Amino acid sequence: MDAKDLQTIIRDRYGKAARQARDLKTASCCGPSSCCGNNPVQLEGGKNSITDNLYSETEVAKLPQEAVLASLGCGNPSSLADLKPGEIVLDLGSGGGVDVLLSARRVAPHGRVYGIDMTDEMLALAEENRRRAGVQNVEFLKGTIEDIPLPDGSVDVIISNCVINLSGDKDAVFREAYRVLRPGGRLAISDIIALEPMPPEVQRSLELWAGCLAGALVRESYEYKLARAGFTSISIEPTRVYRAEDTRDMFESAGFDVDGLVPRIDGKFAAAFIRARKPETA
Repeated sequence: MDAKDLQTIIRDRYGKAARQARDLKTASCCGPSSCCGNNPVQLEGGKNSITDNLYSETEVAKLPQEAVLASLGCGNPSSLADLKPGEIVLDLGSGGGVDVLLSARRVAPHGRVYGIDMTDEMLALAEENRRRAGVQNVEFLKGTIEDIPLPDGSVDVIISNCVINLSGDKDAVFREAYRVLRPGGRLAISDIIALEPMPPEVQRSLELWAGCLAGALVRESYEYKLARAGFTSISIEPTRVYRAEDTRDMFESAGFDVDGLVPRIDGKFAAAFIRARKPETA
């Protein structure tokens, strides 16, 4: 798997998702039943068995509809991260900006939130959503999560929502996250994990990489990579286990016989909330 080729595919998919969201269409990077799929809330009566109801009506009531439609996540890290007023927050893979805008409310009035994304269309959409929401303590940056355009020790908290699994170089992501966190800073992310090793044919599928599944780390590998980057106090809490039917459309669009794969994929993927800390003495 060439990381650059994968990055190009992801950029193209998310660029398309941003354009769809801007047109107020369904914003899905990889099909109606993907882990990074569409309609995380019931905006127009639609239902997604993986990403529905990630945010409360109260949370999204004051956000632009495009921001919610462009949210391709698997959790609600801004809520789970226990953000405090005055903190500096970084969202890795900020997309249309929904988690950035929600975080900005929690750290206001003196805190600040950065969102980083490599997709021009998403950055433009996020900035428009920021303007429409009237939020001032936010800045969106162009860059990759493997090479974060911020100085060492510049943020208190890193959040992310179903993005790290998309990276072809997760060790670089964790090294960069560790670098930009201040001593004592914390990582609080939602991501997809594999509960068991995946079949090789799943791991090789570019379609399933773009769909958030093929690049998912098994829990033990996730813990190992975080620890190798220097993180401590690591915890991984599954929040939603996916059945084979939840991902049927995505596997079928990638050319797989889902019925034949059921014993190997049913209940083998999960959304999880991952916490870790950079030591105070780092």
